[in-house]
Amino acid sequence: MHFLPLYKEDSKHKLLVLIDPQDKNTVLAIYLHSSWWLIEDVMKTADHSREGLKQVQTFEERIVLFVLNVIIFGMLERSLTHDVLFVPHSEKECAKIFWRSGDAAAFYTVKVKGSLCDGYSSQCYMLPVLDTMFVRKKFRRGGVGMKMLHDFCQTFAAEVALGLSCPVSAVMYQVCQSFLETHPEEQSRLWEVEAPGDWSQRVSIWLKIQMEQKLQKKSDVSCYMKRLQNDEPGQSDEGRMNQKVAHSPNKALPCEAEEFKDDPEEVFNPEPYSEEYAEEHQAHKQQWKGSKKRASQGEPSEDRISKQFRATS
Repeated sequence: MHFLPLYKEDSKHKLLVLIDPQDKNTVLAIYLHSSWWLIEDVMKTADHSREGLKQVQTFEERIVLFVLNVIIFGMLERSLTHDVLFVPHSEKECAKIFWRSGDAAAFYTVKVKGSLCDGYSSQCYMLPVLDTMFVRKKFRRGGVGMKMLHDFCQTFAAEVALGLSCPVSAVMYQVCQSFLETHPEEQSRLWEVEAPGDWSQRVSIWLKIQMEQKLQKKSDVSCYMKRLQNDEPGQSDEGRMNQKVAHSPNKALPCEAEEFKDDPEEVFNPEPYSEEYAEEHQAHKQQWKGSKKRASQGEPSEDRISKQFRATS
């Protein structure tokens, strides 16, 4: 059994929890009202008026918020690779719980404009800031995150700018993208902010999303071009032509000679060869010209005759 502080920076209010001895990250039950309660039972309500987003007001609702934040997110459902960890909220934290069919499904908290940033300075938030948000696993993929973000914007409809506490997770950016594409009128209002939220501490969320999309498209095109180059068995004709120009004009490469074999006049190589090679080259040239002349007179060349033979045999 362990005692966990119910509120941030408050040692007076604590909850007694039963921890699984074989897994210290698993809370089995909470001691409330002189009895032990399973986590799932704490998350339920018999009050049918609790449906959708409701402001946290009572002490019992503060306990539900604590269980959602510290136990379910912090211990039971938090991925080992997750880079975000919420601390217990303050006693007067502005918060809403999303209720669905009698279950506490999610929550979000807000740092109200004008409230202190922390207990160590006199700095106050210069705009409303959505500080924490969490949706339980079994209630995800149902638009709950977008509903909470929309509620946050509607609650502070008179404000020119609204903040999301930095750093904003990758999952939250996906929620923001879907929300802002659905509600373009909010694109200019949402900012990722560091406390206290001065203009120099703000980054436009919509602008950041647009920049990420452009970088992703550029990366996709680059990867596609690389795959094309890797998939091609050889260079294109144009690539080989450019390669020829880049080489010395006084020496023809074997690949160039093969490329232009249909017209040996195009293979220009003025370098001196041996007398034997020169005679062989001249004979090959005369043979090609003779074949070309017979073709112009309607006579099939030896090469064409052999091709016809291979095709009909």
